[in-house]
Amino acid sequence: MKLHATLAAAILSLLCAGPAMAQVGRIQHVEPQNWWVGFKNPTLQLMIHAQDIAKTQVSVDYPGVSIERITLVQNPNYVFLDLNISANTNPGIVPIKFMLKNKVVSTVQYELKARANGSAERIGFNCEDAIMLVMPDRFANGDPSNDNVSAMLEKADRSAPYGRHGGDFAGISQHLDYFTDLGMTALWLNPVQENNMEKSSYHGYAITDYSNVDARFGSNADFKALIKRCHEKELKVIMDMVFNHCGSNHWWMHDLPCSSWINQSQDNHEISNFRLSTQGDPHVAEVDLNRATKAWFDHTMPDMNLANPLVCNYFIQNSMWWIEEFGIDGIRQDTYPYPDKYAMAEWNKRINLEYPNFNMVGETWISSTAKVSYWQKDARNADGYNSELKTIMDFPLRDAICAAFNENVGWDTGMQRLYDVLADDYHYANTENLLVFAENHDCGRFLHCMQGNVDRQKMATAFLAAVRGIPQLYIGSEVLMDGDGGQHSEIRKDFPGGWTGDEQNFFTARPERENDMYEYTARLFKFRKTSEALCHGSLLHYLPQNNLYVLFRQTANENIMLILNASNEERTIDTKHYAQGLRGATKGHDVISDKNITTENLSVPAMSAALIKLNQ
Repeated sequence: MKLHATLAAAILSLLCAGPAMAQVGRIQHVEPQNWWVGFKNPTLQLMIHAQDIAKTQVSVDYPGVSIERITLVQNPNYVFLDLNISANTNPGIVPIKFMLKNKVVSTVQYELKARANGSAERIGFNCEDAIMLVMPDRFANGDPSNDNVSAMLEKADRSAPYGRHGGDFAGISQHLDYFTDLGMTALWLNPVQENNMEKSSYHGYAITDYSNVDARFGSNADFKALIKRCHEKELKVIMDMVFNHCGSNHWWMHDLPCSSWINQSQDNHEISNFRLSTQGDPHVAEVDLNRATKAWFDHTMPDMNLANPLVCNYFIQNSMWWIEEFGIDGIRQDTYPYPDKYAMAEWNKRINLEYPNFNMVGETWISSTAKVSYWQKDARNADGYNSELKTIMDFPLRDAICAAFNENVGWDTGMQRLYDVLADDYHYANTENLLVFAENHDCGRFLHCMQGNVDRQKMATAFLAAVRGIPQLYIGSEVLMDGDGGQHSEIRKDFPGGWTGDEQNFFTARPERENDMYEYTARLFKFRKTSEALCHGSLLHYLPQNNLYVLFRQTANENIMLILNASNEERTIDTKHYAQGLRGATKGHDVISDKNITTENLSVPAMSAALIKLNQ
């Protein structure tokens, strides 16, 4: 039996509407929370969430603002509203009205702001910076009153290795001089957005609200104030973001817009195989690629489907919102190769359209130079893919650092590992845009990687200060905090002195060994801030000889020589052998020992480094 089309449509309408048709629920979410006039892309897509909101008619009455498109999805509790904001639109409050039967049932008073002066020209982080990674929950508790928040499921417990410990924005703000005294120019904060999970979300990577910071760190206003204070101290702020997955308690997980909002389902999902070599593999089996990119990162971390344009657009606009509203100086994107790679390229293009000097670094945890270079902007990829991502993390060099200083000399061991990784730089489109590091919040502590040997850590720190790229340290390295990467609790310990009553306070009274490492690190990175060659110079290096490794960073105006003597005996430099790098220099100043030297009689003690500014 067939119904007449008009009658069928009417019945379907009544079935869908039901008794709720006369009433639309309170508006629960509007994202982005506000926007700006003056962007090059005039289109803004609002995600509006309310009970049965899709059953309404929408109107906008504001000069310069018009509705381009209304997108409805499976769930009638969502409307995606595309607004066109013309170039001559003035800032103000835009009334967005939702009507049933020509009666207004709800109104959103949406704010359009004027962009801050110089917003589009803001300078992101680059090779002139030295970055310190800080896990807010584990650094310092400046405001104990926010340790426990009634709306947050997990309460503070410093005795719990994987629990909340109470670090916050106030704690960071109170100790900014600690970073500047160390020679740092930027802070990378692990995710600060809300992680309202039942347990073990202190790290920040199970986000439950992308538009608000976690209340246990402070408020959005507190975060904005922290950034302002950092800028006053000439510290940039890099915000950690996560597009690949959210926390399972994210508000939309309780009322998904549509089934394609996430990959797989809560009740039927796999865990990723974490095989990033499947990306770019010309021979890959689809089942393996899908398991890498479309399975969940963890059972409590649903996998976001960025191949859905609505999801992709949500995250692009969310990034722009944090940049414009808070004035962040960069983004570190977690698990970069896991989401849809074409959506991630679009994210980069859209951000760089509005902020051409901004920078974003992707976590590209791959140990092969050829494979990790695939993810950098303008890489010469056989499949034609361009990620548009300026900066990637140099995991191959990190692996080499953690091995090289612990090995005896060999054909491919010891200092030769460093040489060989740098010799692969031809794979990269831009070596200045490589984040170089020896550890982070997921890896074994620097001292642990150096098998507890401080001399080795000092040499490796000198290497990080001198090598090409953007150096990044992890808070605590500079005071010899230790920990095995096999347990996250061991590498994410509280910073001594960050809590009232701590037995040790490394902010004010460091023990001799720890203070010596701090001062060593500070000498290197304070010098780096002033050095043209260490930031922008070309790199020239020589094959290691019995674990003596020499490299130069050079510009027309400056020549810096790094000597790493990882052997067990004092070594004298053969001036003739290094003539190309020396460029005729006979004298210089060693930044580490603070002594003047002559190149004709230059010797370096066993297991130590020299960083020499040569006289031109």
